[in-house]
Amino acid sequence: MRIYEELFIVKPDAPDEEVDQFVEQLRTQLTNAGATVDKIDKWGKRRLAYRVGKYREGAYVLFQFSAGPEMVKEFERRLRVSDIVLKFLTVRIDETLKRLEKRKKVRDKRAAKRAVSAPPHRRPARARRRDPDFQCNT
Repeated sequence: MRIYEELFIVKPDAPDEEVDQFVEQLRTQLTNAGATVDKIDKWGKRRLAYRVGKYREGAYVLFQFSAGPEMVKEFERRLRVSDIVLKFLTVRIDETLKRLEKRKKVRDKRAAKRAVSAPPHRRPARARRRDPDFQCNT
Protein backbone atom coordinates (compact mmCIF):
# COMPACT_ATOMS: atom_id res chain seq x y z
CA MET A 1 0.00 0.00 0.00
CA ARG A 2 1.18 3.48 -0.83
CA ILE A 3 0.86 6.70 1.11
CA TYR A 4 -1.13 9.52 -0.50
CA GLU A 5 -2.08 13.08 0.33
CA GLU A 6 -5.35 14.40 -1.03
CA LEU A 7 -5.98 18.12 -0.79
CA PHE A 8 -9.33 19.43 -1.90
CA ILE A 9 -11.05 22.81 -1.82
CA VAL A 10 -14.69 23.04 -0.77
CA LYS A 11 -17.04 25.89 -1.66
CA PRO A 12 -16.88 28.62 1.00
CA ASP A 13 -20.66 28.96 1.22
CA ALA A 14 -21.14 25.27 2.06
CA PRO A 15 -22.33 24.82 5.68
CA ASP A 16 -19.85 23.27 8.11
CA GLU A 17 -22.24 20.41 8.87
CA GLU A 18 -22.38 19.48 5.19
CA VAL A 19 -18.58 19.61 4.88
CA ASP A 20 -18.16 17.48 8.03
CA GLN A 21 -20.66 14.95 6.71
CA PHE A 22 -18.86 14.82 3.34
CA VAL A 23 -15.47 14.33 5.01
CA GLU A 24 -16.90 11.55 7.19
CA GLN A 25 -18.38 9.82 4.11
CA LEU A 26 -14.98 9.91 2.42
CA ARG A 27 -13.27 8.56 5.52
CA THR A 28 -15.73 5.67 5.89
CA GLN A 29 -15.44 4.88 2.18
CA LEU A 30 -11.65 4.59 2.51
CA THR A 31 -11.74 2.49 5.69
CA ASN A 32 -14.41 0.15 4.27
CA ALA A 33 -12.25 -0.38 1.18
CA GLY A 34 -9.30 -1.44 3.38
CA ALA A 35 -7.31 1.78 3.45
CA THR A 36 -5.97 3.40 6.59
CA VAL A 37 -6.61 7.10 7.15
CA ASP A 38 -3.56 8.62 8.84
CA LYS A 39 -4.81 12.17 9.34
CA ILE A 40 -7.50 14.60 8.31
CA ASP A 41 -6.77 18.33 8.59
CA LYS A 42 -9.24 21.10 7.98
CA TRP A 43 -7.30 24.24 7.16
CA GLY A 44 -10.33 26.50 7.06
CA LYS A 45 -11.20 29.18 4.55
CA ARG A 46 -8.40 30.75 2.56
CA ARG A 47 -8.16 33.08 -0.37
CA LEU A 48 -7.55 31.35 -3.70
CA ALA A 49 -4.73 32.40 -6.02
CA TYR A 50 -7.21 32.82 -8.85
CA ARG A 51 -10.95 32.68 -9.31
CA VAL A 52 -12.42 29.16 -9.57
CA GLY A 53 -15.93 29.33 -10.96
CA LYS A 54 -17.35 32.36 -9.19
CA TYR A 55 -15.41 31.85 -5.95
CA ARG A 56 -12.42 33.79 -4.70
CA GLU A 57 -11.93 31.72 -1.54
CA GLY A 58 -12.48 28.16 -0.42
CA ALA A 59 -12.23 25.83 2.57
CA TYR A 60 -9.22 23.50 2.36
CA VAL A 61 -9.27 19.88 3.61
CA LEU A 62 -6.24 17.58 3.65
CA PHE A 63 -6.44 13.78 3.81
CA GLN A 64 -3.40 11.57 4.35
CA PHE A 65 -4.03 7.88 3.84
CA SER A 66 -2.47 4.57 2.82
CA ALA A 67 -4.24 2.75 0.02
CA GLY A 68 -3.89 1.03 -3.32
CA PRO A 69 -4.18 2.89 -6.63
CA GLU A 70 -7.69 1.56 -7.35
CA MET A 71 -8.99 3.14 -4.13
CA VAL A 72 -7.46 6.47 -5.12
CA LYS A 73 -9.33 6.37 -8.43
CA GLU A 74 -12.63 5.83 -6.61
CA PHE A 75 -11.79 8.59 -4.12
CA GLU A 76 -11.03 11.03 -6.94
CA ARG A 77 -14.22 10.02 -8.76
CA ARG A 78 -16.26 10.89 -5.68
CA LEU A 79 -14.55 14.27 -5.43
CA ARG A 80 -15.13 14.92 -9.12
CA VAL A 81 -18.89 14.26 -8.97
CA SER A 82 -19.42 16.14 -5.71
CA ASP A 83 -21.11 19.52 -6.00
CA ILE A 84 -19.30 21.15 -3.07
CA VAL A 85 -15.72 20.40 -4.22
CA LEU A 86 -14.07 23.08 -6.37
CA LYS A 87 -10.64 21.54 -6.94
CA PHE A 88 -8.60 18.57 -5.71
CA LEU A 89 -5.04 17.30 -5.93
CA THR A 90 -3.65 13.84 -5.16
CA VAL A 91 0.04 13.37 -4.39
CA ARG A 92 1.86 10.11 -3.69
CA ILE A 93 4.25 10.85 -0.84
CA ASP A 94 5.72 7.45 0.05
CA GLU A 95 8.60 7.82 -2.43
CA THR A 96 9.43 11.23 -1.00
CA LEU A 97 9.43 9.83 2.54
CA LYS A 98 11.70 6.97 1.48
CA ARG A 99 14.10 9.40 -0.18
CA LEU A 100 14.20 11.59 2.94
CA GLU A 101 14.82 8.57 5.21
CA LYS A 102 17.64 7.37 2.96
CA ARG A 103 19.22 10.84 2.96
CA LYS A 104 18.98 10.99 6.76
CA LYS A 105 20.65 7.58 7.14
CA VAL A 106 23.54 8.65 4.91
CA ARG A 107 23.90 11.90 6.86
CA ASP A 108 23.89 10.06 10.22
CA LYS A 109 26.41 7.52 8.95
CA ARG A 110 28.71 10.30 7.73
CA ALA A 111 28.43 12.13 11.07
CA ALA A 112 29.24 8.96 13.00
CA LYS A 113 32.29 8.33 10.80
CA ARG A 114 33.51 11.90 11.40
CA ALA A 115 33.06 11.53 15.15
CA VAL A 116 35.17 8.34 15.22
CA SER A 117 37.98 9.59 12.98
CA ALA A 118 38.16 13.14 14.34
CA PRO A 119 41.20 14.10 16.45
CA PRO A 120 40.59 14.92 20.09
CA HIS A 121 39.04 18.30 20.56
CA ARG A 122 41.59 21.02 21.30
CA ARG A 123 40.82 24.24 22.98
CA PRO A 124 41.01 27.16 20.55
CA ALA A 125 43.82 29.63 21.05
CA ARG A 126 42.68 32.67 22.96
CA ALA A 127 42.77 35.92 21.14
CA ARG A 128 45.11 38.56 22.49
CA ARG A 129 43.21 41.03 24.60
CA ARG A 130 43.37 44.61 23.69
CA ASP A 131 45.45 46.40 26.22
CA PRO A 132 45.22 50.20 26.09
CA ASP A 133 48.82 50.46 27.28
CA PHE A 134 50.15 48.01 24.73
CA GLN A 135 51.80 49.64 21.72
CA CYS A 136 53.03 47.89 18.69
CA ASN A 137 55.99 49.53 17.05
CA THR A 138 56.29 48.30 13.55
